[in-house]
Amino acid sequence: MAPRSAPTGRQRRLATELRRMREHAGVSIQEAASMLGADRTMISNIEAGRTTVSDERVRQLASHYKCPDQALVDALADMANSRRARHWWSEYRGKLPEGHLDISELEHYATAIRTAQTVHVPGLLQTEDHARSLFELTVPKPSRLNVELRVAHRMERQSVLQGPNPTTYIGIVHETALRLEFGGRDVARRQLKQLEEASDWPNVTLRVIPFSAGGFPGADQSVLYVAGPVRVLDTVQLDTALGAEFVDAPTPLANYRSLLDRMEQYALPAKESQELIRSIRSEL
Repeated sequence: MAPRSAPTGRQRRLATELRRMREHAGVSIQEAASMLGADRTMISNIEAGRTTVSDERVRQLASHYKCPDQALVDALADMANSRRARHWWSEYRGKLPEGHLDISELEHYATAIRTAQTVHVPGLLQTEDHARSLFELTVPKPSRLNVELRVAHRMERQSVLQGPNPTTYIGIVHETALRLEFGGRDVARRQLKQLEEASDWPNVTLRVIPFSAGGFPGADQSVLYVAGPVRVLDTVQLDTALGAEFVDAPTPLANYRSLLDRMEQYALPAKESQELIRSIRSEL
């Protein structure tokens, strides 16, 4: 195992799940260390994400903890095995906040993605000009270089929805987001056209909550729900004033699944949603 100074979100999640597995088994840190013939510092470092851990060691720990969920063990071993992989978002390390990179990593490994937005078009479906207009409104005002870095990063994130193995995506968006003309009328028109076209992609479902629906649950939230290889490894990302916040505890995850399900009940079917988008675009 090698020390590392800045574990990624995926590496931190692996560490968290190994700790939860140990605690669920009722095994102390000292007992876990003894099982491996090591000292407790090694276990503490693994569970804090301070050191790397191999897929073989993950399976060894799971065996000691008598974990009955083989699918979870396989998924965790795969997470450990991918620790040396280098992806496109690595180019932004040190240039953008770590939370941006963690979101990219989450989406890359997702088996499915669900989002809910009330005042913004989903980031995975934004045009370059629309994204730029949003970042230019950030307070405090970012530099031109920072804006362009964020725009480029957002555009590259969208690769998960296209290509040979596109990720299944369900987006819920309120009508408000469709009518706010960020960047001006021309930018807004092109953005709505992009949403219309994306709605026809086989892996994309876009549903709109119309003004006529009135109040609805989750109106004050922006939610990114990323499905993992097993449900235990799902993750929710929330936007906050202090940056990206990640939620992975079982009860909150279940609550967010329920919230998104309820929000969908207030949304128009996919075809009607596409027609509403087209109607709003024709008004511009």
